[in-house]
Amino acid sequence: MTSPTLPPADPGSYLDDPNREPLEIDTEQRRGPAVFRLLTLAMEHLIATILVALIVSVSANVLGRSLLNRSLPWADELARMLFIWLIFVGAAAAFARYEHIAVDFLVRRLKPRAAYTLFLLQHLIIASLMGILVWGGYLVMSRSTGRTAILGVPWNLINVSLVLCSLFIVAVALWRAWLCLRFIRDPQAAIRQTGD
Repeated sequence: MTSPTLPPADPGSYLDDPNREPLEIDTEQRRGPAVFRLLTLAMEHLIATILVALIVSVSANVLGRSLLNRSLPWADELARMLFIWLIFVGAAAAFARYEHIAVDFLVRRLKPRAAYTLFLLQHLIIASLMGILVWGGYLVMSRSTGRTAILGVPWNLINVSLVLCSLFIVAVALWRAWLCLRFIRDPQAAIRQTGD
């Protein structure tokens, strides 16, 4: 006895959540505030630039070690600084695009009003935690006066990546929380906003 074969599931059905769609920032479809869309695009270009610089820095050090039998100490320090910026800018851009890993098994099965209540709680928690990071980053920056050992770059130039990216995440999270409040009161507003 053979079992019936099921048609292959569309992977998009696992990625798209109709309740989350009005909360997404989409630069192609011009969804979300213009300032967030522009900052997201700018961050994505910055990520590409940092990644190229990181590859060049690490490659220069590898070539220096293998061909010249000599390490390039500035390359290690530069790679470390670029990697720190890459982490924080990447986290902010991924948050704007809703690309962080999430377990959405429950929220996909809820009615819109309940789903937006969970989204509201989620974004208020995120905004609070990022606010703590902003405050902590500010304290670190206010007390840091040193420079890196080899290149002499001020540590605050590196530390500011944490503060700027956390501020961006706070702003996006508060915008999404405000939208969730609107959609909890009127779930049909979410459908009108997405144009379905």
